[in-house]
Amino acid sequence: MLVLPKGVRHIPGHLDRAAQEALVEEVRAVVQAAPLYVPAMPRTGKEMSVRMTNCGALGWVTDKEHGYRYQATHPVTGEPWPPIPEALLRLWDAVSGHPQPPQACLVNFYADTAKMGLHQDRDEADLSAPVVSVSLGDACLFRVGGTNRGERTVSFRLESGDVVILGGEGRLAFHGVDRIYPSTSALLKKGGRINLTLRRVTKDA
Repeated sequence: MLVLPKGVRHIPGHLDRAAQEALVEEVRAVVQAAPLYVPAMPRTGKEMSVRMTNCGALGWVTDKEHGYRYQATHPVTGEPWPPIPEALLRLWDAVSGHPQPPQACLVNFYADTAKMGLHQDRDEADLSAPVVSVSLGDACLFRVGGTNRGERTVSFRLESGDVVILGGEGRLAFHGVDRIYPSTSALLKKGGRINLTLRRVTKDA
């Protein structure tokens, strides 16, 4: 039996097929308003293997010059991010246990060879709110550990419609995506995986 670190929850199949299809259409509208782009690592400028965009009042961005941060506008177009879809706000209300709505939704698109190294979500001022993550499309091998990089990690497969929550003791758990399993879902017409990550950013007044 897989034992996850404290504060980490996995809800398999939380979204049924119809809900997934509807959410994909919402994401397409987001991408039309705020196109996917290739982010770069701080200092080195090395391009990440995912393409990304955001929706919500704030969006998470990164580049060589200014590093990891949140801002209210798309770094390429200069336009404000589109709003977070209502379906994702309802999902947050259902699973987060947090009274305030998310302020940011990071949209990551993984092609067949894309990965995401182990990292913490720690660019937010408010760490009392959980991170809520939604998987759409091809399955992936997700890895999660403790709050120190050297701690033991566990890996498990995320399928389309699955939800993962990092909260409480697991809010700063290291996590990443080791690989994509191509052609494991027909949800996206051209394949690939979409990950939607909902976060609160600022502390409540």
